Amino acid sequence: MMEEEELEFVEELEAVLQLTPEVQLAIEQVFPSQDPLDRADFNAVEYINTLFPTEQVKEITRDIKQLDHAKRHLTTSITTLNHLHMLAGGVDSLEAMTRRRQYGEVANLLQGVMNVLEHFHKYMGIPQIRQLSERVKAAQTELGQQILADFEEAFPSQGTKRPGGPSNVLRDACLVANILDPRIKQEIIKKFIKQHLSEYLVLFQENQDVAWLDKIDRRYAWIKRQLVDYEEKYGRMFPREWCMAERIAVEFCHVTRAELAKIMRTRAKEIEVKLLLFAIQRTTNFEGFLAKRFSGCTLTDGTLKKLESPPPSTNPFLEDEPTPEMEELATEKGDLDQPKKPKAPDNPFHGIVSKCFEPHLYVYIESQDKNLGELIDRFVADFKAQGPPKPNTDEGGAVLPSCADLFVYYKKCMVQCSQLSTGEPMIALTTIFQKYLREYAWKILSGNLPKTTTSSGGLTISSLLKEKEGSEVAKFTLEELCLICNILSTAEYCLATTQQLEEKLKEKVDVSLIERINLTGEMDTFSTVISSSIQLLVQDLDAACDPALTAMSKMQWQNVEHVGDQSPYVTSVILHIKQNVPIIRDNLASTRKYFTQFCVKFANSFIPKFITHLFKCKPISMVGAEQVRWT
Repeated sequence: MMEEEELEFVEELEAVLQLTPEVQLAIEQVFPSQDPLDRADFNAVEYINTLFPTEQVKEITRDIKQLDHAKRHLTTSITTLNHLHMLAGGVDSLEAMTRRRQYGEVANLLQGVMNVLEHFHKYMGIPQIRQLSERVKAAQTELGQQILADFEEAFPSQGTKRPGGPSNVLRDACLVANILDPRIKQEIIKKFIKQHLSEYLVLFQENQDVAWLDKIDRRYAWIKRQLVDYEEKYGRMFPREWCMAERIAVEFCHVTRAELAKIMRTRAKEIEVKLLLFAIQRTTNFEGFLAKRFSGCTLTDGTLKKLESPPPSTNPFLEDEPTPEMEELATEKGDLDQPKKPKAPDNPFHGIVSKCFEPHLYVYIESQDKNLGELIDRFVADFKAQGPPKPNTDEGGAVLPSCADLFVYYKKCMVQCSQLSTGEPMIALTTIFQKYLREYAWKILSGNLPKTTTSSGGLTISSLLKEKEGSEVAKFTLEELCLICNILSTAEYCLATTQQLEEKLKEKVDVSLIERINLTGEMDTFSTVISSSIQLLVQDLDAACDPALTAMSKMQWQNVEHVGDQSPYVTSVILHIKQNVPIIRDNLASTRKYFTQFCVKFANSFIPKFITHLFKCKPISMVGAEQVRWT
């Protein structure tokens, strides 16, 4: 296919280069030439055959190619011999320097020998080359064993006493370990850290008084001193890229987490909330200290989860308090009230020790359960002691103060728990939140709505709907109407804030647990309180108008002889509406949609009832009909 395309291209090119006879003649006249190459009928094949009529062309080319190959082979041979000479001499020197522990020179030489040896991979079938390769491997093995022995001698694993300072020999040995098998470097690091922390394991044994949570500060003070000691004595011995100080701190954290977990399992009954929170606070402070000092580049054991930025939030609920600088900047820009985006976590050491406290956070959860129960009981007692709120003279309803107190306490618990764990304890805390949201709705809101049924012959639904001769129907007092409106406003606040609480909880927990955060049932409970409150307001006004409608239906309309002023039952209905509606309107000023719902529900209830009573006004005379129409 390619050959056909090339032939087509050549033909097209020749067609383009083919000149007309007139143009060709003009060129020959302007530029006369005897060169065959300038002829219009020039043929390259014929021209080459004319110059080289025999096979001796090919012989010259073959000789040139042979010379080129010979030159290339000679160059390769000379280069290979030079490499071989370097390799042989380098192996001899490497073995000698190893015996004399000249690690500084070995580090440079070993890298060069290994680079040269790479050129001989395709020659490993040659016995002499293979022997040199084996000598290099043997030298590497001997170097590794020798260096490990030198470190074992300098830092014995038995005992806690350490030498006074580093050795230049060991410093150079670390440079050699960088070139050797990575396991040599790992073994050096492991042994040094183990020896460096051996004193810690003795001082803070499980049976020691300083090992318990109340003295957890001493653990962190000890490692801080050790890090300072390391920098002063050994900071220059290990290569900087080994990050030995961070590795010591990380291993300390792993050991501490395991030791604390073990001692807390043994003495679980002694763990109290204050003690647990104290230990967690000190531990998270230490993790913050590590984050400021180290980068976290050695955290490769997979024990910590990868930090992820939480999604942007438009939720104003429970935002972190802004710093004075942020407040000032926000004020200047005029966006202090704008929703804040949560900060991305920037501590790679978060949880490296404090994770051990998570199995014991049930103590904290149980404590919050108890505290919230006491808080709800106090709300109930305070409400009974203070009585219903006074009528609101200003426009706008008021929520019960206990509502704000409850959610402020929720904020404190949620923030505190999320700092301790974003796993199962947050789910347990959410369950506690759900429990007391329902209790608040039942005990504080529904439980304090004015009763429409009593056992002492007080106000009942039946009495509201029953005509009372010569007297007004019992109605809710002004204080009771205000109380219903306040409870309705409080329920609306709780509904909105519970939805925001759910969103915030989902931001705090692990992604895998988000689906288990669901406060829909609690929001439905507050919606039920709102509906009940509106229904009570409608029933109260509706029942107050019933006697007037009953009176209208019992009038002898056929005996009416002339049309008079407004009928008494109309006056009564208007009076009740003027008494109730402005109070409800003013106390629901902040929740206009629910005032609208009240009006709609009352109209839907009163109008059909009025029409029903109107049909009962039979028989009726023409004058009586005029009186009804007039009213």
